Amino acid sequence: MSTNDNQLVDKVVNIGRVTKVVKGGRIFRFTAIVVVGDYNGRVGIGLGKAREVPDAIKKASDDAKKNLVEVPVVKGTIPHETIGKYSAAEIVMKPAAPGTGIIAGSVTRSLFELAGVQNILAKSTRSRNPLNLLYAGLNGLLSIRTLEEVAAARGKTVQEII
Repeated sequence: MSTNDNQLVDKVVNIGRVTKVVKGGRIFRFTAIVVVGDYNGRVGIGLGKAREVPDAIKKASDDAKKNLVEVPVVKGTIPHETIGKYSAAEIVMKPAAPGTGIIAGSVTRSLFELAGVQNILAKSTRSRNPLNLLYAGLNGLLSIRTLEEVAAARGKTVQEII
């Protein structure tokens, strides 16, 4: 984990070795998946591939910083239950009471931490591919609507909805 000047923290989630077999032998490359966030609702996912691990991590970190998105976090958790889907991966996310912590798999745990979510229950079903799980988690977080957004869409005040 490292920090740059605008308080973004990056975390390496997965490093994989990719092999290409050619006439002269095998060519090894490394893929890196990095999650970047500011612990305050901004988070991004990046993928990088290079011949050396540090280069792959650098590429993935740069890619994640380009793909930052805003995630609604209310009182340290998510406003309502949601299901995130991406490709064959599916993740169920439920809000949790204060003090619960992040109950999730290792890959999605870093996504929730860097997004600023402190209490959440998450269960990944179906695929276990780390990249697809991250994208499914991010899609689930992006599908969340806050109370203010729902009120504005219905043309009512927050008090009328409550």
